[in-house]
Amino acid sequence: MNRLLVKTSSEEETMAFAEKLASIFQKGAVILLHGDLGAGKTHFVKGLVKGLGSKAVVTSPTFTLLNIYDDGKFPIYHFDMYRLGSKEEAEELGFNEYFPSSDGLVIVEWPENVEGLITCDHINIEINKTGESAREIIVGGGK
Repeated sequence: MNRLLVKTSSEEETMAFAEKLASIFQKGAVILLHGDLGAGKTHFVKGLVKGLGSKAVVTSPTFTLLNIYDDGKFPIYHFDMYRLGSKEEAEELGFNEYFPSSDGLVIVEWPENVEGLITCDHINIEINKTGESAREIIVGGGK
């Protein structure tokens, strides 16, 4: 599958790119966000959420595991799997029922921590630090 490479030089540019990218997503889409701590995954989600018409305050769901933003074009289910150790742990919490979602968009940070849980078609987005505020964002295919 084709991949798109975008370079940004600030958090604002990262959010602006995600806001523009949001227009291509439809209900049922699953996005897997990859990147180290501090790479900008949550800032990227802020842009996506805004691009889908939500006015919600986006925060990382590191401790709640799931944030739902439902005041936009359609619901957005924002997962952070950082604290989970396995696919089985996520299944016990019922998260497998969200993949895919028929009524909204699913975004998963740290999907590698629950490898094997998400078997549906998805879009991989990788965010890499290339400087203090600079990022390289790679949008590519999934399954």
